[in-house]
Amino acid sequence: MVTNTSGKKKTAVARATVSEGEGRVRINSQPVELVEPELARLKMLEPFRIAGDELRSGVDIDVSISGGGFAGQADAARTAIARGLVQHLQDAELRDAYMEFDRSLLVNDSRQSEPKKWGGPGARARYQKSYR
Repeated sequence: MVTNTSGKKKTAVARATVSEGEGRVRINSQPVELVEPELARLKMLEPFRIAGDELRSGVDIDVSISGGGFAGQADAARTAIARGLVQHLQDAELRDAYMEFDRSLLVNDSRQSEPKKWGGPGARARYQKSYR
């Protein structure tokens, strides 16, 4: 059985395909072990740390990520992987464990950066006012 899931964070979108296999996890067709920086790699592998590494040996996961920076992509991939595992295994216990650890493992973070407006350098900051 093959399961397709997705995860989002800011402008990053990750699509994961979970299938029966021997523990291969690929991010943009590259083994997860080669993902840099290390912080992003650890974030992506979080779902396995919670579920237990013996779970990883039974599935292959292909993740394609586009948009955003490395941190947003890592969060999006982590959500896609966790959702994929829960859906593929149909395990309510695993779902509860993820929810207890961190809700964003299964639920997308809907926060977006606010667009810049006129009269200032950013969304809320205004240009400095001069009296003289």
